[in-house]
Amino acid sequence: MIIKALCKILNSCGLVGLVVLLQGVAVVALGQTTLKVTAVPANTPATAKIYVAGSFNNWNPAASALTKNADGSYQITLPAGSGTAEYKFTRGSWESVEVEADGKDVANRRFSYGSNAIIPQQIANWADMAGRKPPKQHTATANVAVVADSFRMPQLNRTRRIWIYLPNDYAAGTRRYPVLYVHDGQNVFDDFTSFSGEWGIDETLRQLQQTGQDQGTIVVAVDNGGSSRLDELSPWRNPQYGGGEGDRYVDFMAHTLKPYIDAHYRTLSGREFTGIAGSSMGGLISLYAALKYPAVYSKVGIFSPAFWFAKDSLFQFVASTKPAQTTSFYFVAATPESETMVPLMAALRDSLQKRGFPAANMTYRATPDGQHAEWFWKREFPAAYQWLYAPTAAGHPSVLAFSAYAGSNNDQLVMQLPESVRTARLELKDAQGRTVLKKRVHSNESIDLSKLAQGTYALRIRAGKLTGNQEYINY
Repeated sequence: MIIKALCKILNSCGLVGLVVLLQGVAVVALGQTTLKVTAVPANTPATAKIYVAGSFNNWNPAASALTKNADGSYQITLPAGSGTAEYKFTRGSWESVEVEADGKDVANRRFSYGSNAIIPQQIANWADMAGRKPPKQHTATANVAVVADSFRMPQLNRTRRIWIYLPNDYAAGTRRYPVLYVHDGQNVFDDFTSFSGEWGIDETLRQLQQTGQDQGTIVVAVDNGGSSRLDELSPWRNPQYGGGEGDRYVDFMAHTLKPYIDAHYRTLSGREFTGIAGSSMGGLISLYAALKYPAVYSKVGIFSPAFWFAKDSLFQFVASTKPAQTTSFYFVAATPESETMVPLMAALRDSLQKRGFPAANMTYRATPDGQHAEWFWKREFPAAYQWLYAPTAAGHPSVLAFSAYAGSNNDQLVMQLPESVRTARLELKDAQGRTVLKKRVHSNESIDLSKLAQGTYALRIRAGKLTGNQEYINY
């Protein structure tokens, strides 16, 4: 009977018509899912809008609004897809996310794409209306401090809270340390400030140093901008979700935040000791930052990257980048996160290798378990950190452990060399590659740069067979 029916269709509408029909059948087969909220808390404002945030919209708490029906229910039909999706309901922010009736955090909801389905839902309570104080406690260790609650971001005309983790022995000595910059700072150290758990980076590094597995690293975490998060963490616009401010955001990191940290803390400022990491959109912007600023970052931690957000623009950018072959990349994601997550991550890795980045400088992990969630990134962080910051990381030559930063009046360059190095050769090159300064320098020496033009320079230090590099900005 089916064959006869297809034959009739073929005779009446031709082969092209049949192909169109079958394409339509294929789309229907994927299935669209409708989420229908049949009950909300009694204290929900009558004018409130309800949203759904999940793996299908990059967990944006205000991206996908439900329609309110005449009977008081709410519903939304999601685009067709495949696999499993996770989600929660909000009233437009993570502060107003749904919770259990007793105010406890609710687990992610889940559904599997398939045949057309309407899934009835009930919301028990809202976090901001639960009539209780947040059950979460501050979990940041004593190693963590807030650099500033409103650190100026001149490139974006905004301010942001900046956190810092200092190694266990920082206060007791004069050592200088590598630095790791991390995005979404609310979720890095403290469960109290996180919306869905923390990475526990402070506990991890504290433990590694206490057990002699690590020499210590400074970690600087930048809070995300809330409603401007998606805009800041992508240099390219997504027609549905925004973006486009990422270029100015990474300029802030390299030109404002890093010089401040180098001038106020005992850092090893060279690119060989500087890394950047993040998850989801933070993974996307970390990759972009490392490729735009190869003289600033040499270590890149990319967790569950949201490459889908600007796929075409991202791959075009990678194809045009100039390789910095001593950069190390650590990729990790879980296959259940989405059907495109791991394939895009693999394609990006392959694209980098085609541009000349050695395979030995990359670690790629696609785990069979895991979720797009902080607990997963917390689990995966120790291995990523230990690989990226190993003293003999794959592909890295021996480097000079120095620090160079602007003095208090910005007319001087302050040099800090390791105790084992008495003197070194300093070379500064301008943006056109021209050498503008050559000088033998000593540790703790202040070099007069009052006659040097404002701009960005490539700084190289040599001592015997050791070399060190960093970007230096003369204001």
